[in-house]
Amino acid sequence: MAGRVLDGVRILDLTRVVAGPFATAVLADLGADVVKLERPGSGDDYRYGPSPRGQTSLSFQNTNRGKRSITLDLRAERGRELFLRLVEGADAVVENFRGSFMAAQGLGPEVIQARNPHCVVASLSGFGHAGPRAGGASYDIVAQAAGGFLAMTGFPDAPPVRGGGALADFVGGLYLGLGLVAALLERDRTGQARVLDLSNQDAMFAVTDSAATIHAGIGATMERVGNQHPFTAPYDCFEATDGWVAIATASNKLFAALCRAIGQAELSGDERFRSHRGRAQHREEINGVVASWVRERSCAQVISLLGPEGADLPCARVARPDELVSDPQLLARGMVERHPHPGLGEVVFHGNPLRFSGAQPRERALAPDLGEHNREIYAELGLGEALLKELAEAGVI
Repeated sequence: MAGRVLDGVRILDLTRVVAGPFATAVLADLGADVVKLERPGSGDDYRYGPSPRGQTSLSFQNTNRGKRSITLDLRAERGRELFLRLVEGADAVVENFRGSFMAAQGLGPEVIQARNPHCVVASLSGFGHAGPRAGGASYDIVAQAAGGFLAMTGFPDAPPVRGGGALADFVGGLYLGLGLVAALLERDRTGQARVLDLSNQDAMFAVTDSAATIHAGIGATMERVGNQHPFTAPYDCFEATDGWVAIATASNKLFAALCRAIGQAELSGDERFRSHRGRAQHREEINGVVASWVRERSCAQVISLLGPEGADLPCARVARPDELVSDPQLLARGMVERHPHPGLGEVVFHGNPLRFSGAQPRERALAPDLGEHNREIYAELGLGEALLKELAEAGVI
């Protein structure tokens, strides 16, 4: 019988804004019961952003899909005790506050695991809980800068360029989700629940394309080369009559196929271009030839000649995310979700790339309203209507 990959896993989600909520949204997609704890009254700051007037932000909808929401003030003594009671039934607690926040509330990992030794505790922060910058403030661009990614991105004669979207937040979120699942797997195997301390600087440094390894080995630095590849060519974006096309050739075979497709077969036999290193050294000349060929054609014509029906080279039209909601490949793979919403009419979500055979979709399609599940979750702790009303009036929930 089909089920969900993470059925039976309950996660207390204290994360907010982007990185942490994205991680727990992925886990909710896979079937985890993610209980999002938010500030009474205002909730996650990300609830306020791009949306029709009076509606919860569309960004919040996307990064908190499939979760349940309760309100709880961790700064209040009664709030902390309620939290620890919730911990007793949780498999994991996840948070992305600045490094010192949870400890300052008396809710550090040792306190959580004293209440429930089988509860994994996972933290994501800008610089982690150790080191000279521990507890320091960070945002996406700061993590990209501190992690080495920003210095590698952009054109040689221009300033560094931030990776599009909130790249560092999403990379950090992916590492957070992976770390959580790994810790839960080990706990189920050994009975030991770990504490995960994840730094967003660490996460970005880890995806800088072996730059530090290469420099240590041969002294080469990873300079900004725009859309090109530092060690081969052509590997770039080229302007067509109606847009841009990315073309990548990272082997001698692919380069030869490209040369034949654009009517320049003799180039692949040119001594200057017969190796990766040679093509990298002469990238301006090679790119100029390819650019001239592309410039005379539409994107569709280029893809037809170079893509699967032509030379079968790695290439794609440069598409905006809003254009991709009708992309046949993404639609075929279920990567565009459309769900009716009582206030928004319809919301469009990015699907989860982790698609397991026979697995059911998440139980709840949409993101929750603030405190939508207070009654049902606090009822599990034995809290009746009268007490819930009292706690709400006191600002505890």
